Amino acid sequence: MTRSFSGETVLAGIDLRVDRGETWGLVGPAASGKSVMLKTLCGLLPPDAGAVVVDGEDIAAATEERLMLVRARFGMLFQNNALFDFMTVGDNVAFPLVRRGGVEPKEIRARVSARLRAVGLAGTEDKFPSELSGGMRKRVGIARAVIARPDIVIYDEPTAGLDPVTTQKVYDLLARERDATGATVVVVSSDLDALLRFVPRVGMIYQGKLRYDGPAKKARDADDPVVRQFVRGDIEGPL
Repeated sequence: MTRSFSGETVLAGIDLRVDRGETWGLVGPAASGKSVMLKTLCGLLPPDAGAVVVDGEDIAAATEERLMLVRARFGMLFQNNALFDFMTVGDNVAFPLVRRGGVEPKEIRARVSARLRAVGLAGTEDKFPSELSGGMRKRVGIARAVIARPDIVIYDEPTAGLDPVTTQKVYDLLARERDATGATVVVVSSDLDALLRFVPRVGMIYQGKLRYDGPAKKARDADDPVVRQFVRGDIEGPL
């Protein structure tokens, strides 16, 4: 698939397959197209060319009505958490269920309570995001991303701005969620060390191309010098 903005190519012919139940990571320099790629994968942005196929259906060619149904299968943690500051924590977490409809208020409250308890935030339903630390807001975002039990979960920078201890706690939480649900998981992260420990397979995007897509354990010794340099954190080189 390809995607451009104002004549500038951001995704220059990306070919990718992620299987059901797989966990896949994506890394790359700043402004390399990682977030654009995630939004294209889940149908928030249409590609200029190519297909985005979910269970055999090309969502790039889907009607808006059909696309809404497909999007409901995705859970997403946005890079900045995207919590509604005028809503309580409980209402933020409940939002995907309320928007989907068909769930009784009592069931929504029970599921919100269960999700917050699972992320270590029991009893915070009536607080507002501004009353929470950065790590706590991130966990609220994770609870919201998974409350509707989506088939596919996308995490965009789940540990951005967090200290190493909190980062590890967040990845432990993501692992528990993944193991409990069996969902397909796609993660973008700038925290290379933590991400490479979490994902079995990783890709690297650079100048609109997927320069590497393979075992996370082998990324440091990839044949592509650009990939090696980025993953190892070398100062000199083509980046």
